Amino acid sequence: MLEELASILKNNQNLSFDQMKIAMDEILRGTHNDQVVAKFLQSLTLKGETDDELLAMLDKMNQFSVNISPNCNGRIIDMCGTGGDNLKTFNISTTASFVIAAAGGHIAKHGNRSVSGVSGSADIFEYFGFNLDSEPAKITNMIEEIGIGFMFAPKFHPAMKNVVNARKILGKRTAFNLLGPLSNPANVKHQLIGVFADDYIKKIVKILQKNHSETIIAVRSEDGMDELSTSKNKVCMLKNNEITEFIINPADYNIEKGNLSDIQISTKKEAIDAFLNVLNDTSNKTMKDVTVLNAAGGMLVGGLCDSIDDGVELAREVINNGKSFKKLKQFAEENNALDKLEVND
Repeated sequence: MLEELASILKNNQNLSFDQMKIAMDEILRGTHNDQVVAKFLQSLTLKGETDDELLAMLDKMNQFSVNISPNCNGRIIDMCGTGGDNLKTFNISTTASFVIAAAGGHIAKHGNRSVSGVSGSADIFEYFGFNLDSEPAKITNMIEEIGIGFMFAPKFHPAMKNVVNARKILGKRTAFNLLGPLSNPANVKHQLIGVFADDYIKKIVKILQKNHSETIIAVRSEDGMDELSTSKNKVCMLKNNEITEFIINPADYNIEKGNLSDIQISTKKEAIDAFLNVLNDTSNKTMKDVTVLNAAGGMLVGGLCDSIDDGVELAREVINNGKSFKKLKQFAEENNALDKLEVND
């Protein structure tokens, strides 16, 4: 059936929601060889994915995933990017996640090792002692007790192993780059999502609205980052079931435009150092500013503040008063990795 559906796509025709669910079911069960799957994904990318096609793929991915349901006071949030901006920046959303947790938020972080960058969120969590193969119950407990836990995508989406080789054959973006940030195993309803292309900013929000999300901010910066940047940022927000589009200009919050080179890294060690230096308030100004801005966005979707302005102030406060570094120490202690902090002192 998959080859027949690929032919429809190749003729530049859309698949129905039910047709795409059939296709995804066959893909995730591993019933086809890698070349057939690659051909299907390539045809879909060339045609361009409709909202219904992506929603059907997401629906089927979630059926095949391992899920958790943390019980927390307040909202549980995630913040991540689609990747693919190829700018090799430090792990901004991971760093901002610890700032949010330090401010009292609950983060169910979903991620992987780096594909196109130098260091992925999984690399950071693993360095500070977290076992990527941890059982769901342990991660649930960490989110509830510490305020942050990490769900390693291959652990929680085991059926995705049937897509890995096809994606490698293609060597370029597919629908799965978009689906990763949308398929959080904790079923979060509040997210800050960075997007690799302007065309997908509103598309992602509309898909998540149809998937019953509550508060979503999708962003792409003027300088091409799939994060909020110290340059101007295009934003699409879902709140109270209404979608609005606007610009976040950091200058409005007394944040100066920094140089991209100030936040770029070239080795895993530089990625660790940048993460650590922001949290212990010894980083360069641009690294701190970009973390503060993204933390503010996450705090807004998480209900910890009522505006970006308030979020910026709160994020600065928890970095300046040492709470963000204290949160990392708590995480490292839970994972028997306090020595990693001493090594980097």
